[in-house]
Amino acid sequence: MGGFFGVASHQDCVFDMFFGIDYHCHLGTRRGGMAVYGENGFDRAIHNIENAPFRTKFDKDMQQMQGYYGIGCISDYEPQPLIVRSHHGTYAITTVSKINNTEELCKKLFDNGHSHFLEMSGGDINPTELVASLINQKENLIEGIQYALEQVDGSLSLLLMNEAGIYAARDKLGRTPVVIGHKANAFCVTFENYAYKNLGYKDYKELGPGEVVVLTDKNCITLVNPGTDMKICTFLWVYYGYPASSYEGISVEKMRYNCGQKMAQRDNVQPDIVAGVPDSGIAHAIGYANESGIPYSRPFIKYTPTWPRSFMPTIQSKRNLIAKMKLLAVDDLIRDKSLLLIDDSIVRGTQLRETTEFLYESGAKEVHIRPACPPLMYGCKYLNFSRSSSEMDLITRRVIARLENGNITDEILQEYANPDSEKYEQMVEEIRKELHFTSLRFNRLDDMLDAVGIDKCKLCTYCWNGKE
Repeated sequence: MGGFFGVASHQDCVFDMFFGIDYHCHLGTRRGGMAVYGENGFDRAIHNIENAPFRTKFDKDMQQMQGYYGIGCISDYEPQPLIVRSHHGTYAITTVSKINNTEELCKKLFDNGHSHFLEMSGGDINPTELVASLINQKENLIEGIQYALEQVDGSLSLLLMNEAGIYAARDKLGRTPVVIGHKANAFCVTFENYAYKNLGYKDYKELGPGEVVVLTDKNCITLVNPGTDMKICTFLWVYYGYPASSYEGISVEKMRYNCGQKMAQRDNVQPDIVAGVPDSGIAHAIGYANESGIPYSRPFIKYTPTWPRSFMPTIQSKRNLIAKMKLLAVDDLIRDKSLLLIDDSIVRGTQLRETTEFLYESGAKEVHIRPACPPLMYGCKYLNFSRSSSEMDLITRRVIARLENGNITDEILQEYANPDSEKYEQMVEEIRKELHFTSLRFNRLDDMLDAVGIDKCKLCTYCWNGKE
């Protein structure tokens, strides 16, 4: 995952860009980058932020860089922004993307005379470099951006900066957001709309699916009109999004309250307290507690001085250790209590099982688990929600494979995805036993979509039901 922020200003843009990018740090922990354009041309800085916060790593760069156009990003994968020289001139580019057809696109580019790609560590091609190469296939920059959006199988939103301004393009099906803010003599563009509020910008517009605009300090001009079909990721509300964000006019925090409310309306257990796994489970738990009348409590406190971000290292053994280290237990709120614990989701199940075992060791009488979304049945093809290399890393798939003796077809998966089926109940019970929960009840897909509150056909539900 990742996020970006850009500024086109009559004055120096670096201060706004620096803090706007920093507001995206919850979306990734591996790379950060900034690029500016001004009287001295282009300047850029990229740093590894795995072991130090973005602000710490980029403070010196912020003091030295100058420009009236600037773009930057937080990336959980590739180093960017890139500065590219082509027949379009020199430009900087940053993307939020997941490209499933990399090999096919590379072959097509090689067949058209493209000479090479630089490999990142691990041998992968930088997706942002690949996108730039697609753009460069066309004589016109706008046609090139459109071509890239159409060619990518997966998702792609981007910012491209040259001497004319900042071009912003939203994914052709709007899977990720792109939002424009405005204040006197400046426009900004962002993934997260709250990122510009404290910088003095006001809401200007959200780009529609496939829309392309260009920003200068004076205006925001639409170059390609938006399409009508949308499939924005529902996980933006459930998990990815920061509580202060909103997408398509729907607040993340309010949606999570709605989600918890829906879960409480279908539940029949009577625990002593309701709690959320920090951070993304908290608002769901508040909604549940408000609706049920069961007291909300915090038996876990997240140690924010050194664990401020929700993402963790990709090495699974380290993830499990850190999951334990960053949450501190409050014994008085656990011992001899029946707890109902809400998390945003269950992916592998390892962390939640260890959390549950720790609660029992701390004296909890019961631990009822309520994931805020339905069982994950398919690996995400669009936003890298789960970094699993195989769908068999999903606990649902492992359980289904066991129940079906390895015979997994899409028809069988659809049966298990139906919350009213016997197979679904059997799967949930097997997961409950494997993870040692007192009880387990997933949120229903229809309830979760109702909690968002926009037209259901505009919401991507692929990871739950395999439907695009």
